[in-house]
Amino acid sequence: MPAADSARPAAAAAVCQFTPDPWSTQAIVAGHGRYLMPSYKNAPIVFARGEGPWNLDQDGRRYLDFSAGVAVNGLGHNHPDLVAAVAGQAGRIIHQSNYWHNEHAVPLAADLCGRFERAALSAAGVELQARAFFCNSGAEGTEAAVKLVRRYHSRVRNQPRPVIVTVKGSFHGRTYAAMSATAQPKYQDGFDPLVPGFRYAEFGQLDSIAAQLDGSVGAVFIEVVQGEGGVCVPPPGFFKALRHLCDQRGVLLGLDEVQTGLGRTGTLFAFEQEGIAPDLLWLAKALGGGIPIGAVLARDEVAQALQPGTHATTFGANALVTYVGRVVLGVLDRDDLVGNARRMGDYLMGQLRTRLGNHPRVQDIRGRGLMCGVQLQGDVQAVIAQCRTRGLLVSLAGADVVRMTPPLVIDRGHIDFAVEQLAAALG
Repeated sequence: MPAADSARPAAAAAVCQFTPDPWSTQAIVAGHGRYLMPSYKNAPIVFARGEGPWNLDQDGRRYLDFSAGVAVNGLGHNHPDLVAAVAGQAGRIIHQSNYWHNEHAVPLAADLCGRFERAALSAAGVELQARAFFCNSGAEGTEAAVKLVRRYHSRVRNQPRPVIVTVKGSFHGRTYAAMSATAQPKYQDGFDPLVPGFRYAEFGQLDSIAAQLDGSVGAVFIEVVQGEGGVCVPPPGFFKALRHLCDQRGVLLGLDEVQTGLGRTGTLFAFEQEGIAPDLLWLAKALGGGIPIGAVLARDEVAQALQPGTHATTFGANALVTYVGRVVLGVLDRDDLVGNARRMGDYLMGQLRTRLGNHPRVQDIRGRGLMCGVQLQGDVQAVIAQCRTRGLLVSLAGADVVRMTPPLVIDRGHIDFAVEQLAAALG
């Protein structure tokens, strides 16, 4: 047996005061070109701090963030509850492997599963029991969903159905199976051979999807509102018809709610507005408020396919990320941020249509909640750059859409400023 003293925790070390030397904006921009692989085309700004929906660069200039880290920072920046959650849990325990339990993974899973179950019952009258699998990102969620569907058909139903149908304009991530599922050639260019077993149909066109559903197809994967594809909204009734078609053909319906989930579209899950319940869905982005976490939620029968040893991830469900996820969900409820997304989304769409609806360059204004897109003619990147010089951060979706996905904490004043700057950028 070890000596008694060796079983006691060591005395706490002195607080580390090490601070790395700061780099200037110019040095960071130059260093990016020298030291990082050229996979990103960064704007020449270095952000040093965030305050709610605002970002401050190293020179102290303020920018209204209507990108929110591509729909990640639902609580905005430097949110006091989120800061306290990260600091407090980091002072307790950050990571331990999935060989053991931690205090927060199961409570977060119970919360998410309960919300999924209630949403399915409310939206579609469907009673189900759900289970969760935690990962680190939306792309990892897609990978887990692919494995889950294929193993469900081959091991639970004993009828292998390896093919998954996705739709054109989709985006499911950049890892290999996720990229192969993403029906946009620009993301796949130069990466052949792709992962086999994916077919592509047209978004919003039931006949196109039906034409792909033979006996080898196990699932349809689809976003409720396409993000990277250009903030594309489905036609009325499409998802109810798709749900019926999948049931007829014995095909699972998987929803990628990585960008739309957790209040972004004005309901906790975007599928609630379609009056359906999926067999599985996956979340990421806003769940961690900036801390990397993803989750796959599935009906119990489907979830049973992932038995011990079939799928895992080292960092998934560690104590830090799952505690932060619990805090994010709590703040969404306490501050009615889902309701705020719905109200502010209506106001944003109204202001965009009032100010820009008749602009000669504007082809369409569309979206749901705080996920809005303005489709333009001409050089869209120049408009985005002009917005940036005016203190507004927006992003590109598809080839010609200015995308707005602000934090869920914004108010009307923020929207008025954003619309004013976009209108000025359009000239």
